[in-house]
Amino acid sequence: MDFWTAVQALILGIVEGITEFLPISSTGHQIIVADLIDFGGERAMAFNIIIQLGAILAVVWEYRRKIIEVVAGLPTERQAQHFTRNLLIAFFPAVILGVAFADLIHEYLFNPITVAAALVIGGVIMLWAERRDHVVHAETVDDMRWTDALKIGCAQCLAMIPGTSRSGATIIGGLLFGLSRKAATEFSFFLAMPTMVGAAVYSGYKYRDLFQPADLPVFAIGFVTSFIFAMIAVRALLKFIGNHSYAAFAWYRIGFGLLILATWQLQLIDWSTAQG
Repeated sequence: MDFWTAVQALILGIVEGITEFLPISSTGHQIIVADLIDFGGERAMAFNIIIQLGAILAVVWEYRRKIIEVVAGLPTERQAQHFTRNLLIAFFPAVILGVAFADLIHEYLFNPITVAAALVIGGVIMLWAERRDHVVHAETVDDMRWTDALKIGCAQCLAMIPGTSRSGATIIGGLLFGLSRKAATEFSFFLAMPTMVGAAVYSGYKYRDLFQPADLPVFAIGFVTSFIFAMIAVRALLKFIGNHSYAAFAWYRIGFGLLILATWQLQLIDWSTAQG
């Protein structure tokens, strides 16, 4: 492993960790940054699976007590059963659509121009959602109805379009469907666990031939970096939403997306030929 490859792994691990659970699209940022630092090809596909696992491990660790409580109480406690049911209901729409359309989406939509457009559109929707009058019927994740979970699961499917943001779709969907900011954010984190692990296992098996022993040092750098920065991002976001709305993230999305589109239109960067 040469020095530049190690730097690339470090950069992309930081990007994944910071963006995975913020409503600004980790996939979109990975596509943009990977293109800028010229990190692509088959190794990049395997690398992305590894760093996503690093990020999800961070949120599993952050919510380990809740997870242990749910697992331990599943045989007898109604609240644990209710929570697990909602999580499964929200999980399955993305599974069905992901298996059916993942390859087509990756082939045609994984490019910086699609990312930029989705960032801008998602930012506008986020601003609109934040400015609406919120009618909250679920203050915590345990107050959610199964219909809330199904709606959020359907909203998560929009995140198959790169640049939309899985966390953005589920959090804003939660706000629109009557969850408090805290409940919407935490349910997004919990829903990320089966969704991201399932996607990683599916992709890992599908592209198992891409994993080479020689790449282990690169994967290790990305995994550890992603874990550390995802932990920081999750804690910072939970603290931030206590006193702020998601408007700042919406404006960031719009500004970043417009910047990409502007550099493309002015032919400063040839984004149109870049692929994730």
